[in-house]
Amino acid sequence: MKRLENKVAVVYGDGNIGSAIAKAFAREGARVYLTGRTSARLKAIAAEVLSEEGLIETAVLDALDEQAVEKHMSETIKAAGKIDISFNAIGIPQKGIQGIALTDLSVESFLHPITTYMQSHFITSKAAARRMVAQGQGVIIMQTPDAGRKSPPFVGGMVPAWAAMEGLCRSLSVEYGQKGVRSVCLLTTGIPETALIEEVWQIQGKAHGITFEQFHSFMEDMTHRKLLTRLKELTDTAVFAASDEGGALTGTVINLTAGMIIV
Repeated sequence: MKRLENKVAVVYGDGNIGSAIAKAFAREGARVYLTGRTSARLKAIAAEVLSEEGLIETAVLDALDEQAVEKHMSETIKAAGKIDISFNAIGIPQKGIQGIALTDLSVESFLHPITTYMQSHFITSKAAARRMVAQGQGVIIMQTPDAGRKSPPFVGGMVPAWAAMEGLCRSLSVEYGQKGVRSVCLLTTGIPETALIEEVWQIQGKAHGITFEQFHSFMEDMTHRKLLTRLKELTDTAVFAASDEGGALTGTVINLTAGMIIV
């Protein structure tokens, strides 16, 4: 039996991570409802999942729109009968956020990642938690990069945004853990297979006059194994956290940074 057999998962975000999570959940037997802003990308992901006989439905959705998220969640419950897993994988462009000293950053640019990430995660977590409490079970999963713990320079409001996500994860567990709702945060390094790592290099690496290879090597050297978190390592862990095997995990951060962060 597959690890997520008979489970229903809603995934927000059609980028590299959202796509990989949706595919991994579907491979393990979950019925996946994937949302994002790009119709063509959603169709391509769905075609790949369906070609492997996975179960997936897609919808164009703005995860910052509470009414739209609530409507989609209600439609999902009506169609599938329940919601077992919620994974929010939204992201934002880093231009105008990273690579700028705090004293040179506008208030709007500093607050943009904090308000965007927290608004979206609160909306999607709230929509899932309400239904999961009624069911008596479910898990809400999110992912944060190492910068939320390391606080490197010139990343603007990203550090407090990611730190706040971990705080929300704990709060969800404190309030709803006794009602069967779990919340888990997956902590990673930058992930080489995602577009974000190249975008960050474009901002940070080029500003310091180093090549992408030098930037990548510098980040790898900060880990114990001299390798960054791989996308499959993230998806494998997400599957475990979402499965019944991960039932004791809640209100916690799973550290996948290979020693970059010691907790």
